Amino acid sequence: MFYRPAEGHSLPHSPFPAIVAPRPIGWISTRASTGDNLAPYSFFNAVGYTPPQVMFAGDYRDSMANAVESGVFAVNIVAEAALEAMNATSARYPRGTDEFVAAGVAKADCVVIDCPRVADAPATLECRVVKLVELLGPERMVIGEVVGVHIRDDVLRDGRLDPTRYRPAARLGYHDYTFVREVLELRRPKDPA
Repeated sequence: MFYRPAEGHSLPHSPFPAIVAPRPIGWISTRASTGDNLAPYSFFNAVGYTPPQVMFAGDYRDSMANAVESGVFAVNIVAEAALEAMNATSARYPRGTDEFVAAGVAKADCVVIDCPRVADAPATLECRVVKLVELLGPERMVIGEVVGVHIRDDVLRDGRLDPTRYRPAARLGYHDYTFVREVLELRRPKDPA
């Protein structure tokens, strides 16, 4: 099969998000004049190492509006145990609804930024907005610099973050998810002399 995205496809659902998979889920929390907000984004990833930077993309809705207004946001990593709560926060609540409360998610304050975070997330990245990028179509992308990192002690083993201890959720396509249950270490080869 071959298709041009601009011309459509003959499948019942777009295969694009299933092809680019698995994708980490950024459970984005924000605070602005309308209140606290929590929503998942599967178009999320790290985009820089020094300084550490992340991005999330999608429709310009509450999370993005709040991040732009306040200048900050937090990325909470979704553990397998939190999948149902994460899914509940994906509902399109009216602006000003606190999804932490609506989905029964415990919240805590960030340290560096004025923003809530998921209290029991295995890891949270506190971020300052660097840029809002307009993408083709109606979607936008927020890029943020990571200025604070929370890691739950129980997910560390021998000084390393161990994904098999919390099994982070990842998005496939359609309504499908997967979890990290197996890890293979593969070291890079040495540079040729």
